[in-house]
Amino acid sequence: MKEIVFAGGCFWGVEEYFSRIPGVLETMVGYANGHLDNPSYEQVCAGNTGHAEACLIKYDQTLLSLEELLKRYWLIVDPTVKDRQGPDVGNQYRTGIYYLNDSDLPVIQGSLDEEQKKYKQPIVTEVSPLDCFYPAEDYHQKYLKKNPGGYCHIDFSKLTLPGD
Repeated sequence: MKEIVFAGGCFWGVEEYFSRIPGVLETMVGYANGHLDNPSYEQVCAGNTGHAEACLIKYDQTLLSLEELLKRYWLIVDPTVKDRQGPDVGNQYRTGIYYLNDSDLPVIQGSLDEEQKKYKQPIVTEVSPLDCFYPAEDYHQKYLKKNPGGYCHIDFSKLTLPGD
């Protein structure tokens, strides 16, 4: 089993999207790569913790490669927009790929380089080691499963890649 953390705007949709992909074994939303220990949702939303709303993804690399996960990640974010996804605005809604294994960096960088070919503007998605991850409050975990009509900026029809 491998792990990676993706930030892509509101973490509710990111979690729901990745939880539907075969090979993803577990998801958990939380706050990544900020400077405040164990922040609350309210503190993160205030915009001064440095944390991104993010989703920790545990996956079976024998069923799903990091390359495949990254292809699906790029489908649900606009990587050229800083501190915003959909209608959500603020540093906590930035895009980011936070890796736990240094051996993943060349794969991530290659994927980013390929994705950049699709845009005239530079990609601003953060790529860095995961410095910290604090689980979000219980009511945020599996939010869209518990609240199927809840807010989400992600188009779930993008679960299928071209050629699937």
